[in-house]
Amino acid sequence: MFLICGLGNPGKEYINTRHNIGFKLIDKLLSYYNFTPFKKDKKKEIFKGDIDNNSCLLMKPLNFMNLSGQPIREVINFYKIEKSKIFVIHDDLDLELGKVKVKLGGGNGGHNGLVSIDELVGNDYYRIRVGIDHPGARYLVSNYVLNKFSEAEMAIINNKLDNVTKNFEMLLSDIGLFLTKLAEIK
Repeated sequence: MFLICGLGNPGKEYINTRHNIGFKLIDKLLSYYNFTPFKKDKKKEIFKGDIDNNSCLLMKPLNFMNLSGQPIREVINFYKIEKSKIFVIHDDLDLELGKVKVKLGGGNGGHNGLVSIDELVGNDYYRIRVGIDHPGARYLVSNYVLNKFSEAEMAIINNKLDNVTKNFEMLLSDIGLFLTKLAEIK
């Protein structure tokens, strides 16, 4: 079983913000692959389904970004999910807008969601990094990630996330092929 977790903050005020790109991709996967609601509580929302005959749980931690590790650890432990089958979707300031990279392990780059996960789960899981650009100065980052995308930026993001969604089954079997396919699509 795979766990695909999108990071974000709960609440309507955070919809379409840069920090909620993980939630946005989870929503697209839910719809495209017809996942069904499975469990919901104060800390998490889980959906169950299949992607290319792979049993998957899609998850949104609901207890704010900097506490994402708690519900993820609970799900991993309860369902005995192997770390090699965990994918965490998050925004990345160091990538240009709409650029997608997949990485196993590594540092957290100061991302509060990843800091929480790394502390409670370890860092040997896959990260689906979605570029949101950098505001230019470190002191601008906190406000920048909580701001909504412009209309032009949202068009770029939606196009990229649609392509990620349509090719997601490749990601579960061949990450290199998945990234090559995404690079070919404009």
